[in-house]
Amino acid sequence: MVKVYTIASGKGGTGKTTVSINLGTMLAKLGKVTYLMDADIGMANVGLILGLQDAPVTLHEILAGKNTIDEGIYDGPAGLKVIPSGISLQGFQQADPDKIRDVMSEIVKRCEFLLIDAPAGISKDGVVPLAVADEVILVVNPELSSIVDALKTKILTEVVGGHVLGTIINRVDKEKSEILSRKMEKVLGVKVIGIIPEDANVRRAAAARSPLVIKFPDSPASKAIQRIASDLIGVAYKEDVAKVPREGFIERFSKALFKKKSDK
Repeated sequence: MVKVYTIASGKGGTGKTTVSINLGTMLAKLGKVTYLMDADIGMANVGLILGLQDAPVTLHEILAGKNTIDEGIYDGPAGLKVIPSGISLQGFQQADPDKIRDVMSEIVKRCEFLLIDAPAGISKDGVVPLAVADEVILVVNPELSSIVDALKTKILTEVVGGHVLGTIINRVDKEKSEILSRKMEKVLGVKVIGIIPEDANVRRAAAARSPLVIKFPDSPASKAIQRIASDLIGVAYKEDVAKVPREGFIERFSKALFKKKSDK
């Protein structure tokens, strides 16, 4: 059964796109056929972060009717399929956001998970992603302005007939996580499905044009995303799921010694 999640936030700067990319990459690493569509056609960032800023065909061209969906799908990390939006103002003006429904209808025939990175804030472009998803996941920071705007987005989602699965609290001081989680659930009226701690490796991974779960799989924020992805597919979280095995000196020496003996 295909699941479509729209990742949304009430304001910009919450880390919504970073969460979308890493969550999508992690679902792909867990063996799920996953697509990520950047529906922020006005302020697109997915392509920039993944090095697809020069992609010849983007969601802009697809929504303008100039190109097919197949032409706008690119291979991302760990098998993730990516449909980036363009960064030109002309492309934005020509794109018809109402056609996102048609694009989504075609993509869901091919995957197990579709993540839609929605525009921040409340706008016409942002309404469609909230309405078409099976469930909406709100990304919020532990700041008053972010919480208030997330509440507005939740209300808007319900008005257009959508459903909010829960919220991911991003950039959290670890010592305050439990108290913050209870307060957030009370204020927003939805469950907290994950808490991602403040982690300097997030910026390092972005600078390297690589998802955090690939570049720094052992980092605190990466492990938090691994837990969220595992919960979404209903499997027990395994801490080493995103690790790339690294052999130490003893392991390498033992293998070399064994090989020499077997060659004799």
